Amino acid sequence: MAEIEEVVAIEDQDDLALVTRMQEGRDQIVAEIKKIIIGQEEIIDELLIALFAGGHCLVTGVPGLAKTLLIKTVADILQVDFSRIQFTPDLMPGDVVGSEVVEEIDGKRTLKFVKGPIFTCILLADEINRTPPKTQSSLLEAMEEKQVTAAGVTHPMGKPFFVLATQNPIELEGTYPLPEAQLDRFMFKIELGYLSEADEVTVVGNTTQTNDAVLSHPLNGDDILDFQRIARQVPAAEAVIQYAVRLVHASRPQSDTSPDFIKDWVSWGAGIRASQNLILAGKVRALLLGRFNVSYGDVRALAPSILRHRLILNFHAEAERITTDDVIQKLLNAVPEPTSEL
Repeated sequence: MAEIEEVVAIEDQDDLALVTRMQEGRDQIVAEIKKIIIGQEEIIDELLIALFAGGHCLVTGVPGLAKTLLIKTVADILQVDFSRIQFTPDLMPGDVVGSEVVEEIDGKRTLKFVKGPIFTCILLADEINRTPPKTQSSLLEAMEEKQVTAAGVTHPMGKPFFVLATQNPIELEGTYPLPEAQLDRFMFKIELGYLSEADEVTVVGNTTQTNDAVLSHPLNGDDILDFQRIARQVPAAEAVIQYAVRLVHASRPQSDTSPDFIKDWVSWGAGIRASQNLILAGKVRALLLGRFNVSYGDVRALAPSILRHRLILNFHAEAERITTDDVIQKLLNAVPEPTSEL
């Protein structure tokens, strides 16, 4: 598991210019997305934070909320390689990562590895929970190590590489729960809700007439890699890191520091990736808000999307109709910030 790299202060003029480029690029991407997507501003912000931090996203929501359209629009704007896999019950691992085929050259037959759709920059795993765990697990190595091993040979992924997956939370027939190891590799689980009445009126009006929106391309893959590098140079005070780790520790019912409601409602809490993601995503959020240090507020703002897919509630919580977001909110209220000037 990757460790948080050593922090170096952002002082170089080129780096400062890159931060400005990140902020302007975010604004430009949002403006382009709004040509296609109405509303969902908070969702768009979190999706871009994950992209700039190098994290993967799981987007959930009922049908018709433009989950797939949002992800495809982001890929179109960035002008990077894009693949879409429609996950179905009969999908096999080879359909995702590729397979070996027999190739005849000068009368000799050899095996050649033909790369699958996973070898791209942005991979849309559409309805990821519709395929069995065996096929879902084909994404594990690529998501964590940015490589795929097939027939004993390791094939590196391109850069940048993001998995943006969608799933429908209300339809259970013909679906498979995502393995915990798979869920933990997603930085964010973003939940799309229904639009406001005014936004829905705009959507209906726009989608029932000719839409000639033309997207520009303010950023490319190299820009994203630069943003990922500069984000890791944002300082994070030890007290902020301690607060992020304390939140994650308190989410585990086995921990001595966990509140009683965690012990009552949670079977398993978040792992160390949650702590790492809270800080790394917090660095990106700080830069986008014009700050050069991570604050407690960054950690608190990102905690729901980073923790909601990492907490496993027990039957007591289900019986009391307690949701994961309810538990996270109580956790944020229960865990105090370290005493400091931040």
